[in-house]
Formats: sequence, structure tokens, C-alpha cells
Amino acid sequence: MADYIAASSELASRLDWDKSPLIPAVVQDSSTKEVLMLAFMDKQALQLTLESGYMHYFSRSKNRIWKKGERSGHTQKVESIALDCDNDALLFSITQVGAACHTGHKSCFFHKLDSSKLSALESKTLESNALDSSSKAHASDLSQVYGIMDTLYHTLLERKSAPESSSYTASLYAKGVNGFGKKIIEEAGEVLLALKDKDSAQIVYECADLLYHILVGLAYYNIHPEQVLAELQRRLGLSGLEEKARRGQ
Repeated sequence: MADYIAASSELASRLDWDKSPLIPAVVQDSSTKEVLMLAFMDKQALQLTLESGYMHYFSRSKNRIWKKGERSGHTQKVESIALDCDNDALLFSITQVGAACHTGHKSCFFHKLDSSKLSALESKTLESNALDSSSKAHASDLSQVYGIMDTLYHTLLERKSAPESSSYTASLYAKGVNGFGKKIIEEAGEVLLALKDKDSAQIVYECADLLYHILVGLAYYNIHPEQVLAELQRRLGLSGLEEKARRGQ
């Protein structure tokens, strides 16, 4: 324990935290030397990483510390650490379980660029810099939606271990799959009735109820809604017939 405290204190003291409260962490596969991802650490994330031997990061979008693989099981075991020449970045050599990227790819750097097409890339970059305000607002809205879903998911995780009498959601979890499963079926029926009544406000209200109870079910099995969004993203560009054919294989 004394060795850990000494090593942790020494590394933390050598890093230049004056430049930023977040230190870039480059993550490399210890066997193949392939760069897997780039993330950020604050002092606490670094401390948790050194203490546990598994990678922890600070999420700028969620504004919290997270352990890699806390939902997916795709953990990263630290094998070695290197400090860069300016003392403001770290290189972690790790053993990766599963995929490093949330998209399912082994590495987050899976978009290969053809050097002969760099001029086209530059053109696209210029176009992207010229995005109008409505496009930027749309991107901000998507980020806000993700933040709401993530906050709700972690709230539901807390409700799972709460006393049954403490909240409606805790009482659902106490009843198990049959309990919240019946509510999902019930709310789906309410959505159908609202659709038949062509009442837009009621449709939105009932869909919110249905989505909430679906999230209750996802959290019961520790499935983050991000995984559902990733599956929807995978299906973009696939016809319904193609998807059905794939399931039949």
C-alpha cells in the first residue's frame, strides 16, 4: 500500500496540472502496440486507475469519472505507464478485453485516410467549418438528449438497490421482470390508443411513459441506452428486409 501511495503521489506531482485539470491519456494495446483510444483523466481518475489497475477516465460530456467497461465489460488492465517529455500527457499500455471503441471496433481510430485524397478531406473540413447555426444547435440538442438518458440511467441503477417503499421505480424493481414487464405492455397499449386518437400531446406523453419503463428494464440488466442507440446507428442504411434476412441466418 505504501508503494502504491508513493508511486501515485510521484506521478501526480510530475504531471503539469497547471495547463489543464485534464490530462490526455493515450491508450495502446500492450501486445500489438496498436493505439486504441484517446481519453482524458483528472487527478481522481488517475488515482483510481493506479489504485485499481484498471483504466478510469473523466468524461467531458457526462462530467463524471467512469471506469472503462463499467457497462460493456470491455475493461482495460494497465500493464505500464509512460510520461511524455512535457509532463502533460500519459501513454498507457493495457490489456484490452473486448472492443476499445463504443462502436464495437477494436480501436477508435478505424477511419483510414488515403493520402491521395487529403485535398478532398480539406474541402470537406472547410464545408464543416461553415455549418450554419441551425446545424450546430441540432448537434447541441443531440448531446443534451444523451445527457438526459445517461443521467436517467444512472438514477435507475440507484433505484435498484433502494428500499421498495422509497419510490415507484424501486417498487417496480422489487417485483422483478414480471412487475415492470406488465407496465411496459400496459404503456405500449396507451401509446396505441393515443395514436388512434390522433392526439399529438397525448402521444408524446404516453411515449415518454413507455420509454421510461423500457429504460427501467434496460437498467435492470445493466444495459446502457447508448447500446440501443448504437444498434439503431448500425441499422442506418439497412433496409428492413436486409435486417430480417440477417436475423434469419
